[in-house]
Amino acid sequence: MSVVEELIREERDGTLSFGNYELGAKTKKADFPYDGASYKIKTFKEITRLERNGAMVYESVPGSTVTNFKGDNTSISFDVEAPGDISFTVELEPDSVYRMDVDGESAGSVQTNIAGKLSASIELDAGKKAHVEISKL
Repeated sequence: MSVVEELIREERDGTLSFGNYELGAKTKKADFPYDGASYKIKTFKEITRLERNGAMVYESVPGSTVTNFKGDNTSISFDVEAPGDISFTVELEPDSVYRMDVDGESAGSVQTNIAGKLSASIELDAGKKAHVEISKL
């Protein structure tokens, strides 16, 4: 997998790919139309943040590259690559419990807060990707 040079794009299968953790300075792209909404990406080596209509969808520290991102309030799946371990936050349904799998292995259950934010960390080796699936229990 490689970084998304254009910062954000729609794939042929209808999923989103975004982020470039190799950038040394924060770079943004706004007003990207996808699935009836307007998306904004901010990305560089320290953080990657995707917003839909002004609301946070995904954020990682440090920055990451995400491919094949799809989902709604009950489930999300994506592949992620970063220079090492990351912490990420996604927005789902408030005060709900979700199961998280990483590369097909259960990473346990995680509860969203009252605002619907789910935060987790995963171990990554530089240049390697992980497949993340999060689904409501």
